[in-house]
Amino acid sequence: MTACLMAVTILVSACNNNAEKKSADTDTKKDSVNIKDETVMYSSDSSNMDGYIAYDTSKQGKRPVVLVLPEWWGLTDYPKMRARKLAELGYFAMVVDMYGNGKIAENPTEAVNMSSPFYKNPQMAFQRIMAAEQKAKAYPQADTSQIAAIGYCFGGGMVLNAAKLGADFKGVVSFHGSLAGVPAQKDLLKASVLVCHGEKDAFVSQKDVDAFKKSMDSIHADFTFKVYPNATHAFTNPDANTYATKFNMPIAYNPAADSASWKDMKTFFGKIFK
Repeated sequence: MTACLMAVTILVSACNNNAEKKSADTDTKKDSVNIKDETVMYSSDSSNMDGYIAYDTSKQGKRPVVLVLPEWWGLTDYPKMRARKLAELGYFAMVVDMYGNGKIAENPTEAVNMSSPFYKNPQMAFQRIMAAEQKAKAYPQADTSQIAAIGYCFGGGMVLNAAKLGADFKGVVSFHGSLAGVPAQKDLLKASVLVCHGEKDAFVSQKDVDAFKKSMDSIHADFTFKVYPNATHAFTNPDANTYATKFNMPIAYNPAADSASWKDMKTFFGKIFK
């Protein structure tokens, strides 16, 4: 009997170890959901881009597309995780490579240097986002009439700018994103907008918040501005505490705000995707 139990234990352990060795670019099964995720190549303004897509292969037919724009760190595991979560909700998700070649900033100084050109030249950011959108539209699973974009921190500011520059999105969601972007123009802004903002975000001033709201109100834009109590910048990212300690940054993960903002995003998508 003891020998049998030992054999079963060894067999179960071996199976578990094999399961843990699955590649990130393979199918990930969760209940009846079967998520396919992989790196995809495309180009923008002569640059090579390494995007990342995720979708549920058990779902039949076309589904809305959601572009995911990362924080200023670049194409880390965090936006990829968000893409897989979106795929579990039934969307075709694509992480946008803003820097090219899947580059990742190793520290805040690199992140500033890599992200600054896009703040200075919003049209360059717009073209990068549109190139990713065209790549996503090429997939048979993509409903090209139902497209949205979400972004985090730097990416949040970029999706707001893209919407204000006339992107053909149904809606955009900015999570703890920068707000001091291009001015809103009634003839260009087509998308509905959801801003998920941390009450204690040290990177976004109250002056920026007030100016953003005033600009959007001035053109009667369809926007919702949510504020999450006690939430700092980067409140949705579980790695925020690590970054805070390593680089002495005033950021922290806030599980309550993360959960609430994700729920608000799902409600928002339920309204714009009809």
